[in-house]
Amino acid sequence: MVSAALQICIVYYIVSLLDPYILSWQCINRPIVVAPLAGLVLGDFTTGVIMGAALESIFMGISAIGGSIPADATTASVIAVAYTILTGSDVEAGLAIALPIGTVMASLAGMLTPIWASLAAYWEKLAAKCNPKQFLLQTMLANLATPLVNTVILFFAVAYGVEGLNAFLASLPAWIMTGLSASSSMMIAVGFAILTSMIWNNEVGCFFFLGYVLVAYMNMSTLPIAIIGIVIAITMFFNEKRIIDLKNSLTNNAVAAADDEEEFF
Repeated sequence: MVSAALQICIVYYIVSLLDPYILSWQCINRPIVVAPLAGLVLGDFTTGVIMGAALESIFMGISAIGGSIPADATTASVIAVAYTILTGSDVEAGLAIALPIGTVMASLAGMLTPIWASLAAYWEKLAAKCNPKQFLLQTMLANLATPLVNTVILFFAVAYGVEGLNAFLASLPAWIMTGLSASSSMMIAVGFAILTSMIWNNEVGCFFFLGYVLVAYMNMSTLPIAIIGIVIAITMFFNEKRIIDLKNSLTNNAVAAADDEEEFF
C-alpha cells in the first residue's frame, strides 16, 4: 500500500503542478484524465478508464464559483480509483465514496484559504520592491509547495486508509451496499442533469430527446451516438458559417450599392 501510495502521489503532484500552475487550466486535473493515469500506475488501466468516464460524468457539472470549490474532483478520483483497484472492490463502491471524499477535501482546501490570503500583504510588498527575479523565485516556490498539502493527505489516505475503509464497507449489511451501488448510478445522472441545466435551451433540447430515443428504443451504444452527434455538430457549424457569409455578402453588396448611388448623385 505504501509503494502504491507513493506512486499515486507522484502522479497527483505532477498533475497538480501542470494544471493550473505551469500550463494554466488545460483540464489535465479532470477525472477523465487523472483516473486513467492512476489506473495505469496501479496496473489496471481499464478500471481507471471506466471510473474516469463515470467520475467525469459526476463532477463535470460542478464548477468553482468565486473561489468556492464544492468538491475536489481530482483528489476524489485518485482515492476512489486506488480504493477500487487495491481492494478489488466493485466500481460502484468506488464511485459511491468519490463525492463524499471530494467534499471533505474541498473543505480542507477552504480551511487553508485564509492562510494563503494572509500572505497577500507580503506579496504586495515584494512586488513593490521591483525585483522580478526574487518575486518569480518565491512565486515558483509557493506554487511547488501548494499541492504538497493535498499530496501528503492523499498519501496517508491511500497507504493507511484504504484497507480500513474496505474493512468498514465489508462489515456493512448487503442492503446498504446495494443502496450505495444504486446511489453511485444516480450520481452520474445527477451530474448530467446539473450540466444539462447549465446549457439547456430550445436549440439543444431536441438533441437531448434524440439521444434518449436512440438509447432507449434503438439500443444504440455510446460510440455510434457520439459519431452521429459529431456529424450533426459539423453540419450545423458549416450551415451557420454559410449563413453568416451570406449575410456578410448581402451587407457588403448593400453598402457598395449605397456608395455607387451616392457617387452617381
